[in-house]
Amino acid sequence: MRKLIAVGSLSYFLIGLAMVLTGAVLEPMIAHYKLDYKEGSLWITSQFVGYLLGVLAAPMITSRIGKRSTLVIAFGCLTVAEASYSMLGPWTLMLLIAPFAGVGFGMAEAIVGATIIELSEAKKASSMAFLEVFFGVGALVMPIGAAYLIHMGVWQLAFPALTAISGVTMLLWLTMSFGPADDRIGWPARPSEATDAAGGKKPERARPPRQRYNRQAVPFLLFGVLFFMIYVGLEMSYSNYLASFMIERTGTTDTNATSVLSLFWAFMVIGRLFAGNLADRIGFPIYLAVSSLGSIIVLTMSVFTMSFNGLVIWTCLAGLVMSGMFAVALVYANSRIQGMTERTTSLMVAAGGIGGAIFPRIAGWLMDSYGTTTTMWMIAGLAAAMLVTFLLMVMSGRRTSAGEEPDPVTAA
Repeated sequence: MRKLIAVGSLSYFLIGLAMVLTGAVLEPMIAHYKLDYKEGSLWITSQFVGYLLGVLAAPMITSRIGKRSTLVIAFGCLTVAEASYSMLGPWTLMLLIAPFAGVGFGMAEAIVGATIIELSEAKKASSMAFLEVFFGVGALVMPIGAAYLIHMGVWQLAFPALTAISGVTMLLWLTMSFGPADDRIGWPARPSEATDAAGGKKPERARPPRQRYNRQAVPFLLFGVLFFMIYVGLEMSYSNYLASFMIERTGTTDTNATSVLSLFWAFMVIGRLFAGNLADRIGFPIYLAVSSLGSIIVLTMSVFTMSFNGLVIWTCLAGLVMSGMFAVALVYANSRIQGMTERTTSLMVAAGGIGGAIFPRIAGWLMDSYGTTTTMWMIAGLAAAMLVTFLLMVMSGRRTSAGEEPDPVTAA
């Protein structure tokens, strides 16, 4: 299990790098291709469309070829996409490549997260938060590295660096053994295991019957989907345009603005070190409600702040209050619906992909049409909508518990 968590942590580190890469180099990318924010946001949107497709396809593909083989395909897609980014081809080609990168890290995030939640017998929130720490480290390292590369005038080197890390991760999933966990992640059967004692081929296992959600769980699922859509949309909108907010509001340099994005992810990492244990102690609903309320306060105060130092403070606090929300909400959703971990995880992560595709696109349009302040108000409004949605999610979850058990029923 330790080796599995170690490689899973490396995978989440890579996913953090890949997901934040677009925001970290967005400003020089826009300058290189002579674009506006609306056109530049298409790159982010295209990548998250692929993310959504990868997450939705993950359960179907893993049921056919196993988790390990699917992860090799996922990281293969990401490796090829980042290598293609490295050539800085025509803008249309960059937009065509972006979905493949999204498919890679979206599929990987869903499978690795579901596997850790499923195999962790106790303290699931802590295990998931541990993975999210490495996601945060990746999201922290990328802006720091990008800021340095931007300063040196070679920002495009971020793409081949990511290509190398992705290739190594793909090879680890392809070659490593994880002991008893191999059976759960689809390790190919050895020749001796594929034949019976007489040397004949063993009969194939019957495919397990398809499972469906209990009707009592549907309202909880719908509010959960909306919550993840809003949260990821908020996080991606804020992180992808944070550097632009700093430049537009304070007139700081590209390098300083990108460094502030690193601060955001640094405090994300710090918060995630404690988020899992804290959520296990006080309960998932209380943790998520307090985090949502804190997000509203911090993001609203940011709208009224015009100084560089003031925005840095609110950025750090935003990283703290938002740090554990994704991991804890994912475990909370699975705790209410037993026996459907992979499907529920994929559904919630897919909802996040939709939010990550839609809301940064809206933010880019608002930046061009109405300016920074209106865009920041939109993000604060998303935090308020997130709190309301979560409260409805909790209420529907309690009604589910008061009625039938939210276990899946088997469809013939």
